Amino acid sequence: MPAEVGSRELIMGPLPRNRYVWFFTLAILGLVLDLVSKQLVFQQLGYPHGQRAEPFFSHWVTFTLVTSVNEGALWGIGQGYTWIFALLSVVAIVAVSVWLFVYKAARSLWLTIALGLIMSGTLGNLFDRVGLHGLTRNGEPLYGVRDFLLFIFGGWPWPVFNFADCFLVSGAIMLGVQALLTDEMASEPADSARGQSGAVDTDSAGTATTT
Repeated sequence: MPAEVGSRELIMGPLPRNRYVWFFTLAILGLVLDLVSKQLVFQQLGYPHGQRAEPFFSHWVTFTLVTSVNEGALWGIGQGYTWIFALLSVVAIVAVSVWLFVYKAARSLWLTIALGLIMSGTLGNLFDRVGLHGLTRNGEPLYGVRDFLLFIFGGWPWPVFNFADCFLVSGAIMLGVQALLTDEMASEPADSARGQSGAVDTDSAGTATTT
């Protein structure tokens, strides 16, 4: 019962104000960077199949710009299911908001930054998936994510991506690190408790033998 009361008090307590600043700053700045970069590159290079005349660098790793529209998910997975991914994006936006500000995950600055990055990437790609970029194909609205960053490693091209993808992957990596660290911290007290219990049993056994 006391644990349940403490849990309710934790959820009901106020969040530090700087968590709101961190989250919304990352979400808004990331969204603006993603949308502006897409607009500039697609205007300059054109679509479809616009490409920069010369790569920025070209050795074992080549980096250049090429315009592409992805009608699937990250790395081109699930082509043709744009609206399903758009719906999942909306679900993710709601889930992130509830987790941070209702269940107070924003008490952790690390989680706040991770989910701010994920929110910016989700919003940037959702903007494209619902066709707000204005691109068309054969006179029909084109529902897909604008990608333009291309890396080639030793002749093998990496799937074209954008800044929203960078933010999503960075946020996901941060969540993975958080999960690993949480598991390690949770296991350490348990190991310590087992060690102390073993020491007590040993002492008790020793006392019983000498008595």
